[in-house]
Amino acid sequence: MSYSVKEIFYSLQGEGAQVGRPTIFCRFSGCNLWSGREQDRSNAICKFCDTDFIGVDGIGGGKFKDALSLAKNVKSYWPKNILGQVPPYVVCTGGEPLLQLDEALIEAFHDEGMEVAIETNGTLPVPNGVDWVCVSPKAGSKLIVNQGNEIKLVYPQRGSNPSDFINDNFDHFFLQPMHEEETDNTNITVQYCLDHPQWRLSLQTHKILGLL
Repeated sequence: MSYSVKEIFYSLQGEGAQVGRPTIFCRFSGCNLWSGREQDRSNAICKFCDTDFIGVDGIGGGKFKDALSLAKNVKSYWPKNILGQVPPYVVCTGGEPLLQLDEALIEAFHDEGMEVAIETNGTLPVPNGVDWVCVSPKAGSKLIVNQGNEIKLVYPQRGSNPSDFINDNFDHFFLQPMHEEETDNTNITVQYCLDHPQWRLSLQTHKILGLL
């Protein structure tokens, strides 16, 4: 199987339970909840995405002919001086990574000594072997992944309430303020977490710090 990747880059994880962790991000092209084209946004299931996942023209992006070539390329972004000391950590994201991430690629990552994480909308099954599963549900979609390491709900979303997920089988429960101009979503989210301490606040610290 070949793989279409929008971009690959090395930075710090800016959100959720792994915030601050050095990470290689492998952003796959394509999504099943929005085409990525602005003219389609109003009719999309997910209308608030702020990520460019169209094509393969981003930093480090391209078409990779097989799992091994992509895994080796991703590993090349890890600092050479710590290879063998700290395992490379890759987050497969998108768009929706589970449109492409398969057991062959997960095995290739593992063969290269890498720890594999995903950030998914939870509408597609997770292949065996993923080390860290982060689910970010989107209102209007059918969630089929109701267990994992963390759930990260963008809040508030009309038609999606945190109480809908609190009994699902996740280790960590995060609310992340919806970015909208002229709203008070951060304070609304803070107050919800204070009132419902099962939930913790997640901020996009990479944007606050100006990181990729």
